[in-house]
Amino acid sequence: MSVKYKIDIIAALKAAGYNTNVIRKEKLLSEGTLQSLRKGKYISMDAIAKICKLLHCQPGDLLEYADELRNTDDA
Repeated sequence: MSVKYKIDIIAALKAAGYNTNVIRKEKLLSEGTLQSLRKGKYISMDAIAKICKLLHCQPGDLLEYADELRNTDDA
């Protein structure tokens, strides 16, 4: 995976007052999105936008590019 999460998004949401029970009850994110976050899998841009709104942040605060194809011998 060349894009990865910089932070534990579920923990950040919990720290902001959005535990998984609140997220489910208020239908802020789907169960599938929560499961994907737990497993470090990709989520939709809509879900990223919702998370950014809840956490008052930018997508770059959540995601980073990791160049896995880079040859370390070139350095």
